[in-house]
Amino acid sequence: MTDVTGLSILFNHNQLYLYEFYIFEKTMDSEILLLILVAIVAFLYASVGHGGASGYLALMVIFGISPAIMKPSALMLNLAVSAIAFLNFYKSGYFRWKLLWPFVILSIPLAFLGARIQLETHVYKIILSICLLLAVLRIVGVFGNPHGETQILKLLPAIIIGGIIGFISGIIGVGGGIVLSPVLLLMRWADIKQTAAVSAAFIFLNSLSGIAGAASGPAAIPEGIVPMTVAAIAGGIAGSYFGSHRFNHVVLRYVLSVVLIIACTKLVIT
Repeated sequence: MTDVTGLSILFNHNQLYLYEFYIFEKTMDSEILLLILVAIVAFLYASVGHGGASGYLALMVIFGISPAIMKPSALMLNLAVSAIAFLNFYKSGYFRWKLLWPFVILSIPLAFLGARIQLETHVYKIILSICLLLAVLRIVGVFGNPHGETQILKLLPAIIIGGIIGFISGIIGVGGGIVLSPVLLLMRWADIKQTAAVSAAFIFLNSLSGIAGAASGPAAIPEGIVPMTVAAIAGGIAGSYFGSHRFNHVVLRYVLSVVLIIACTKLVIT
């Protein structure tokens, strides 16, 4: 006589096993896809001296990563990629200390304070999206030609702007380069490659300060940050190399515009 109960249990057990295997496969596929996308984001952002935090944040939202660990995770990836980008642009002779220090005097301490503040997500997304869109329109010449001779940096405005960018960056978990780059270009304080070099250093310092601020709060670092960091470093090495050696100024200007549009779009749809 067939034991119907036993067969039923065995059947259900096999169903459960197959379901768990399916979920495991889907999870592995998602993780691999996330790593590939992180590398692509790092490549694109590093080519213009950025760390890519806004892109990483968008990816983490799409892949359902907990908001509690998004900010410190994005800042850690930012730290790695911006360091690589800075080294490549620095070795190519594009870094100017006089363009950096006025912005970081206030940005570093304010990024630390900002990282400790929790803001309504939709508020900063709307504000930052508008700023990025206006920056893109200006860079591509909608509001006038952004080309021309560079101007001498004005100290007080640079210090104030740096402080504001640092504070906002700390709040939302980015390094601030996505905002600093348009400012440098629109004010004609630097050319496109000098902007990339200065932005990379600015992002690194603000990300370091933001991590310190987040670490002093309830934020946690995810276990999966190691493979994500490796993917980001790989993309960052390739992107910063092409940005500092291969891409010309015209290409970099339009790559930067694409980066800003991507960041703006991601902020709106996520």
